[in-house]
Order: sequence, then C-alpha cells, then structure tokens
Amino acid sequence: AGGDGGHSGPAAPGRAQVFAAVVDTFLEKLVAAGSYQRFANCYRCFYKLQPEVTRSIYDQFISQLQTSVKEEIQEVKDEGNLDMLFNSLDKIVEEAKNQEEPAWRPSGVPEEDVRSAVVPYLLKHRSYLQKVLKEKEEENQKAAESVLAGRKRIAELQQLIQARKQAWQ
Repeated sequence: AGGDGGHSGPAAPGRAQVFAAVVDTFLEKLVAAGSYQRFANCYRCFYKLQPEVTRSIYDQFISQLQTSVKEEIQEVKDEGNLDMLFNSLDKIVEEAKNQEEPAWRPSGVPEEDVRSAVVPYLLKHRSYLQKVLKEKEEENQKAAESVLAGRKRIAELQQLIQARKQAWQ
C-alpha cells in the first residue's frame, strides 16, 4: 500500500480510453455546432410547413452522422491497429517509470551521438576481450609448464635409459 514510487488513487486512463473520450467529445461538439435551431433555420420554409417532420429529419440526420463518424473512426482504428499500439505505448510508458536513468535523447551532433552510443559498447567489449586474453595467457602458461615438465621427464627417462644401458653393458 502507499509506498515508494506507487501512485495513489485510480490508475490513469489508457491512451485508448483517452482517444475514445476525445472522439465522444468531438461528436458532442459536432452535434452542438449543428443544433436543431441552426438546422431549422437552414430549412426555414420546410420547418414552417412541417416542424415535426423537420425535427424527425434532424434527429435521423444527427443519428446517421454520429454513426458514420464512429464507423469511420473505428475503421481507422482497425486499419492502424490503434488499440494494440495504444496499449503498447501505455506499457512502454509504464516500464519507463521504473527506470532510474533518463531516456537517451539525441544531442543534435551526430558524431557525439554515435560516440555516446558506441564508446560504452566498445569499452565493454574491450574489457571482455582483455578477460579472454588473460584466460588464454593463463592457459598457455599452464600448457608451457606442462610441456617443460614433460621435457624434463623425457630427459630424466633418457638418462635412466642411458644409465641402465651402461650398466647392462
């Protein structure tokens, strides 16, 4: 509960929810801009003759307009796979909250940007290569000691053979 970096209260809405809210707000403002009063003023003659029919036409028009806009926006969301992208972006932002270092940003000087990205990698790689080199040198040293010990043993055996040969003769 409460603790270190956690935020209290409900979680912020995801980008998909924010997008849906923006679309709903847009539709509300669109309907408000196309009020019945404005509609009736555009079709004043018809409104004066049949106000009920004018109201019915207006209601159908607004309903169809909202449906069309929602369908178009849904089609755009589906084609662009926006829900998945919104969720992915939400996840990236959430993961970034736990990072202690700020995210990398370009400085505007390509040479510096490349250097800042490549140098740490090269230093890490150099460290790795130095470690491998040290291990190989140690292996070679052990192998050299083993060869010297083998040569010494061969020399001892040759002396022993020579001594036994002389003793036999």
